Amino acid sequence: MEFVAIDFETATNSQDSACAVGIVHVRNEEIVEEYYSLIQPPDNQYLYYNTKVHGIKPIDTENAPTFAEIYPKVKELMQNRLVVAHNESFDRNVLFQTMASHGLNYSELNIKSKWECTVKIFRKKGHFKVNLAACCKRYDIPLDHHNALSDARACAKLYLIHKYPLLVM
Repeated sequence: MEFVAIDFETATNSQDSACAVGIVHVRNEEIVEEYYSLIQPPDNQYLYYNTKVHGIKPIDTENAPTFAEIYPKVKELMQNRLVVAHNESFDRNVLFQTMASHGLNYSELNIKSKWECTVKIFRKKGHFKVNLAACCKRYDIPLDHHNALSDARACAKLYLIHKYPLLVM
């Protein structure tokens, strides 16, 4: 089995305001590559609430690459692969809208229109609390919540637990 888990942090309420991305590539039940980058959002603008959640500020991204600049690596990791996210509709929409605002063609990634979603998976398993922190606590998965790479890594581990319940993390 091979997949990537992805997580975005956003600077504003706009879906094209990605300010950080974490991607974890899993092959044969092992994490084989991790990627993290800060991203300069449009006009390097932030809302107070978003910064309060993830701690990323305009000063952190004033010299960060744009999404278009990191896109070749994102494409390398994601193209033709199964994609997993915790609350997949959010991360999928951020990717789609961010790509669109940079003039990038989402269809060239050749990924499914709906991704695997660990929120939905664990809700179907009957778990009452399915936010990332609660799921990680339940399965003793380390988490630096709202750090995009930590969130993506945790999501990858949750998906592996779902697919291979006897797998020891």
